Amino acid sequence: MELKMEISQSMALSQKMIQSTEILQMGSLELENYIKELAVDNPVVDLEDNSEVPSPQEDLMRKLEWLGSSDEQNRVYYSQDYDLEERDKWNFSVDEGEDLADYLMSQLIGAQYSPKQMEVLNFMALCLDSKGYFTEDLDDVARRFDLAQTQVQELLDVLQGLEPAGVGARDLRECLLLQLDRLKIEDIVVRTVVSEHLELLGKNQLHVIARKMKVSTDAIAFAAKVIKGLNPKPGNSFSSREHLKYITPDVTVVRLGGYYEILLNEYMYPKININGYYLKLLKGDANKETKNYVTEKVHQAEWIQNCISQRNRTLLSVTKAIVDAQEQFFANGPGHLRPMKLLDIADKLEIHESTVSRAVRDKYMQCSWGIYPLNYFFSKGIATNNAVAAVTPEDVKRAIHEIIDGESKKKPLSDRLISEALAARGINLSRRTVAKYREEEGIKDASGRKVFD
Repeated sequence: MELKMEISQSMALSQKMIQSTEILQMGSLELENYIKELAVDNPVVDLEDNSEVPSPQEDLMRKLEWLGSSDEQNRVYYSQDYDLEERDKWNFSVDEGEDLADYLMSQLIGAQYSPKQMEVLNFMALCLDSKGYFTEDLDDVARRFDLAQTQVQELLDVLQGLEPAGVGARDLRECLLLQLDRLKIEDIVVRTVVSEHLELLGKNQLHVIARKMKVSTDAIAFAAKVIKGLNPKPGNSFSSREHLKYITPDVTVVRLGGYYEILLNEYMYPKININGYYLKLLKGDANKETKNYVTEKVHQAEWIQNCISQRNRTLLSVTKAIVDAQEQFFANGPGHLRPMKLLDIADKLEIHESTVSRAVRDKYMQCSWGIYPLNYFFSKGIATNNAVAAVTPEDVKRAIHEIIDGESKKKPLSDRLISEALAARGINLSRRTVAKYREEEGIKDASGRKVFD
């Protein structure tokens, strides 16, 4: 066996560098939790509540005051999009509206039901899902309240007799039949389609239903029109009791005069400070072991402070580069993105592409057009017949909508024909890619779009 020595290079990431990259890719909420955990583990860390720090909304209002009331363009622009009292878009605050269960129980005020019956009715109302469907098993409700199943069924019938029509149904079929009952529609074709052929109706296969029922396609088309006029989700117009997930932007882009101001939402997480007691301890007569321990913890806290500052600087610079590159979007809104890769921003800022990737990961931007994930602004260009031009997936989806809007609904275009129509516009996409974009837009296939007279 021959032994030989070779020289090679390898790069190993230190624990500090790993920590730095982890902090860089943290969103505001994740960073908040990380800082709070650090304060528990590291005794020298004091957290300063950033709730006193002006939020981006307050910061924006102050900037507008600085501009002065003479700048009518800015005053009108922001009164439309950033009015804090009338339209707090920042945290998606909305009027929660009336709860479905409360609405149902209000209809039973004064009804002649026993306290136990009202208790069961209230329980059943609370069991409705966001669509207004009853989600519990009647046997379980019967056992819970020590009632016969027939008694529970009678109370469910009471619930199903309330407004909105269809509420309390256990599935789509029952929901639609309840509405037909309320409307006193006895048409046998309509009721049979609901009872036996909803799956085929969902696929728009009216000719198949007609053949199975041995009636004309016109009769099925009429039934489909009636059924489509019903509400498959009667609870949708009411506030959901489920916990809503709020998205808080990490950065906010506002237009001030002829430029865009980028505001970092630092108020979302506490500020790290070093406890003065431990700093004095290092200068005192504490033993070596204690000083070594405190020194290590202070260095850890200072490193985390540095990592957070670096994260924020990188996030601001990346966001500014995105805004500069996608100026047409911020000026004119969705539909005006241009193809842009992570490498484009990395080259501009002279940083590594992976740094840009980490900087935008799980982070959101607030602008006058809404809240968008930062990675929304990155998309590869799709080849066109023009060697100079490229289009974004957003452009392609808009073109697909235009082609489908202009098709004959009696003979809708297949994905292959849509692909050919796109090619005529200079956009080269396979049939499979067309299908993918169509499905992402919630557009049915050719058979699902067909209209029967």
